[in-house]
Amino acid sequence: MKTNFIIVIVFFSVIVFAFKVQYPTGIVGLTEKDGAMGCICHNFEKSDSVFVWIEGPDSLVLGASAEYKLYLSGGPAVEGGFNIAALIGKVYSIDSLTQRMEYVQGDTQLTHTQPLNFVGDTIYWRFVYQAPDSVTTDTLYSVGNSVNGDGIPTDADHWNFGRKFVITIYDAPILVDENILAVNDFILYQNYPNPFNPSTTISWKSNKAGRNVIKLYDINGNEIETLIDGFHEAGNHSIVYQANSSLTSGIYFLRLISGNQSQTKKIVLMK
Repeated sequence: MKTNFIIVIVFFSVIVFAFKVQYPTGIVGLTEKDGAMGCICHNFEKSDSVFVWIEGPDSLVLGASAEYKLYLSGGPAVEGGFNIAALIGKVYSIDSLTQRMEYVQGDTQLTHTQPLNFVGDTIYWRFVYQAPDSVTTDTLYSVGNSVNGDGIPTDADHWNFGRKFVITIYDAPILVDENILAVNDFILYQNYPNPFNPSTTISWKSNKAGRNVIKLYDINGNEIETLIDGFHEAGNHSIVYQANSSLTSGIYFLRLISGNQSQTKKIVLMK
């Protein structure tokens, strides 16, 4: 019995060693795109104390490229790593902090080259996403791992999946009448103050008259409430948002929608 126990321990140690040798500075294939269970080599359970999210354009012309950022906060917050995966499009490194492992997952996934040290409570990685050459909707999947920096994968490290980031791929630029403001003048400004408790001012700029909708989502992409839904003239607008008493401290997302245009901003409620 004792011999069998020793064999099991040795076998497990070899597997862990081989895993770390094969992927000493990052790993791919851990997101929900692949049906994976996340960073279970560190901890078998995901942690709600870790927040992972993507920021960047949520619509692109087919074949176009744009820069995005993946953010990680919470957990031990000493060092962090990530894996991001595009369902259809391609992702590319911008700097030496990220890499593709094409021999494993082709050109649809990125991971870190080495753990990134936290500066403050949030870190991020930059990358480029290239849209496919067909009209569709694509999804970016992500997972982030916040570790204690001791170099040993244990349940002291915390990880979580990121909110799915959906990108609309369309076949031509949005055309506007010369008497209408440019598309770039459709803006959802950062709320102020941020973090806030319990109220904050939300401002936006419409480039044409029409229906404006602002919705609030939690970190997992679940809709919380609709803040506005009605007709607005072109120009600047603002509202004062009072957080519902049932909302807990944490990261939320505002999404402004007008026709086929939309923008998203992260807001932080701190009670």
